[in-house]
Amino acid sequence: MATIDDVRHELASLADPDRAEGVGRYLQMVPGGYGEGDRAIGVSVPEQRRVAGRYWRELSVAETAVLLTSGVHEERLTSLLILVRKFAKGGEAERGEIFNIVLANTGRINNWDLVDSSAPYIVGLWLIDKDRSVLDRLAESSLVWDRRIAIMATLAFIKAGDFHWTFRLSDRLLRDPHDLVQKAVGWMLREVGNRDRAAEEEFLARRYRAMPRVMLRYAIEKFEPPRRREYLSGLV
Repeated sequence: MATIDDVRHELASLADPDRAEGVGRYLQMVPGGYGEGDRAIGVSVPEQRRVAGRYWRELSVAETAVLLTSGVHEERLTSLLILVRKFAKGGEAERGEIFNIVLANTGRINNWDLVDSSAPYIVGLWLIDKDRSVLDRLAESSLVWDRRIAIMATLAFIKAGDFHWTFRLSDRLLRDPHDLVQKAVGWMLREVGNRDRAAEEEFLARRYRAMPRVMLRYAIEKFEPPRRREYLSGLV
């Protein structure tokens, strides 16, 4: 039976110091960066997905949660990729356990790739048919990763044709000071627009002038160039 040590050893065998240096810069694992204090070993995401695919059946949820406490970025991401697979295949009790593990470890889900690989596929899917008030709490958190988790979780609702919580949390996060939250809000609004352009534009109409520029640019990225210019010029 495989253990998390097997996962660690396999990831270590795939490590690439040159890639690690690039990942460290890309994810701002530098003094003053949002990823400061983290450590990359340089394993590509496709390789991590293959590792997760080999081990997700053999590792228990509890073991996988231990891997999420690692100081190595790729080990935490691989842990989340395993949890996503287990969540997709698990029963209600196991899915609830995985959801609770994620919420208990948001301080370790501490970069945008970790959030985006897990929040829609665990937090959002769990809340599809449940009380979603936890998202309000996350959106009010001082931790940027909590706030990004909150808005990214709504991708699951968007895919189900439900835009209410995306708009609700976008309003709450409209003036968020962190660009990683601003980009995520804009991205989710764009996802709404990909399915219902009129709904997105109705939301934007009374808010776009108050939005941070990066949020607006993400939200209107798929609009026709003349329409984008109207929004960026404040002429809508």
